[in-house]
Formats: sequence, structure tokens, C-alpha cells
Amino acid sequence: MTVPPFDVFRNRSVLVTGHTGFKGSWLSLWLNSLDARVAGYSLPAPTSPSNFGVSRVHDVIHNHFEEDVRDLDALSKAVNTTDPEVVFHLAAQPIVLESYRNPVETAAINILGTVHLLDAIRRRGRPCCVIIVTSDKCYGLRDQPWGHREDEPLGGEDPYSASKAAAEIIAASYRRSYFDPANLGDHGVRLATVRAGNVIGGGDWAPNRIVPDVIRALESGETVKVRNPAAIRPWQHVVEPLGGYLTLASEMLSAADGGLCTSWNFGPARHDEGSVGDVVEAFLQSWGSGSWTTCVDQSAPRESTVLRLATNRATARLGWRPLWDLSETVHRTARWYRRHADAPHQSMREECLTDITDYQDARQRTQ
Repeated sequence: MTVPPFDVFRNRSVLVTGHTGFKGSWLSLWLNSLDARVAGYSLPAPTSPSNFGVSRVHDVIHNHFEEDVRDLDALSKAVNTTDPEVVFHLAAQPIVLESYRNPVETAAINILGTVHLLDAIRRRGRPCCVIIVTSDKCYGLRDQPWGHREDEPLGGEDPYSASKAAAEIIAASYRRSYFDPANLGDHGVRLATVRAGNVIGGGDWAPNRIVPDVIRALESGETVKVRNPAAIRPWQHVVEPLGGYLTLASEMLSAADGGLCTSWNFGPARHDEGSVGDVVEAFLQSWGSGSWTTCVDQSAPRESTVLRLATNRATARLGWRPLWDLSETVHRTARWYRRHADAPHQSMREECLTDITDYQDARQRTQ
């Protein structure tokens, strides 16, 4: 199947919630490069530094709303003001360990924030394409040998996972109740959810994520401490799932019916999986220095041993497939951080755009 072009976003109004976050800042830069009119709705950047700051993403945002998704009135006003044709909902509390410390806040942001966005769109009463970003951790059965498929039961062994499963259920309920794909002509709202794996790339400084933890250790001259080196995760460069979201939105915008209004996985190829230890070792090799050691905390919350995603649906129906293997993913990530370390006051926007352009070129070569 031929993947659709991204020029469908040119001159379209696109709202990105969570645009100050890691993935949201990359998506905003990408959409701006496609000549979309990007509006962003988010709290201030969650870390300092942040990709939103060092890549000067604010400069490419047409409408910047520094607000909370828990504020329905403010979110509704932003939706009505920007009149989006496409909405990417990324605003979230994204850290599993943080959800143990603040389960109520995690639920309020991830569940109620999704309800608020969908209800703002419902009350607006205008056609648009809506992509709700959840997580690979929304699935109920864990540590299984096959890749999770979209139709498997949802669940949640921790507050974060439960909040993402709940967001999926909320989206499905709004699709059935208000945005029925079979009656697309009545409402014009195309609604889908997307689930990605462990995303890495330049510009992430969040706590309790492996690449930012590695960077902090390297900058302080310390040995990298790794909690679960044998754990298997679906590692991806940040542009891979974002490319999937853009591909899905492109197809949904041009589709005559609502057949794409469902859930979608975007993950790496099964043969390209790797452990946490593999990623740390490859990163240190690309960086050129550093060492790591296992540091097991018996009191820490349990984490899954294996997480895998099956992407057959996206491959068969969208023509999407992962393009960069784990080696290239880690190398590009390490290169981004190295260049930032060498010139910390220089904008990193061009480094992001280089990865985006390279990915788009690779994507075109697969057609």
C-alpha cells in the first residue's frame, strides 16, 4: 500500500494538546514544517531544560494557550478559538513511577483531560479529525510472548496504565455515543486512538526515563544506574510513532467513511526489540564514554518484564511500518544530546528537523 503524502496538512488548523512536552514539541515542529497552522494547549514545559525550550518551539506556534486540560472552560475556549480541522491530544501525566506518587493527579489529567477535550469537540459541533494518544501500557495482559493487538482487553496494573486504559474506554464511549463512524455525515468527527511504545529521541529530560537518566549521569560523571536491564521494551525513535499519527490523520482526512475510526498500535519490528541494558550500552558506545551498573530497588513498584506491540493493522491498512532499527534510533538520539552538550545555548530546532527530514525521505523511499 502506498503511504499518503503529508501535504494534506498545508494551511490546515491543527491543535496539539501537550505541545510543550517531549513528543508534543517534536510534533509541533513537524506540523509547522508541513505548513500547518499549529495551535498548542498545555501547561508550561514539564522540565528545564526541555525540547520545547531548547528547540524554540514557541516561535512556530500560531496560538499558544498555557492552560490545563482539567479546565474545561479554558479548553473549550481554545477549541472554539482555533477551530481545528485536526486535533492531536498528547497532554498527559506520562510517567509510571510518578503515577504511584500522585495517582489522583494522574487520573485527573489523563482521564478527565480526555473527557474535557472530547466534550469540547462535541459541544463545538463541527467536523474534525481527532487523534487521542494513549500508551502501550493500556493493555490488561502483561508479560506475554506475542505483541499486543488492538482488540485485546484493556487493563492497568498501576495508576498510569489504568488511566490510559480509561482514556481508551472514554474515547470509545464518545465514538459510540456521539461520533458514530456509521453516521459520519451527521457529525463529521473522525475519532481514533493510538498506542505507541517506549519513545526516545533528543530533547527528553523527564525523570525516571532511561535516556534522560543516562544523560544526567554522564553530565555529572557518574555511573549510570539501571533498574531493570533485562526488561524488553518496544523502543522507537520519536519520529516513528509521530509519523504513524500523521499517516493516520492524513488517511482519515481523505477517507469517505469512518472505517479508520478505531485504535491503532505503532511500534518497532519484532525482530528489532531490545532490552533496557541493550539501549544503555548502545547509547554509551555512541556517546563515546560512560559506564553502567545494575541497581535493583526491591521496594520499587513492579514493572513488566516484556512489552511488545503488534502493528499488523497499521501496516495493512495505512501502509505504515517502522523504518529505523534500534541501532540507528539510539545513535540519532545520542548524537542529538551530544550536539546539545557541545553547544548548550544554540537552538536545537535544526537537529530535530534533520531527523524529521531524514525520516520523511526514508518514508518516501519505501513507496
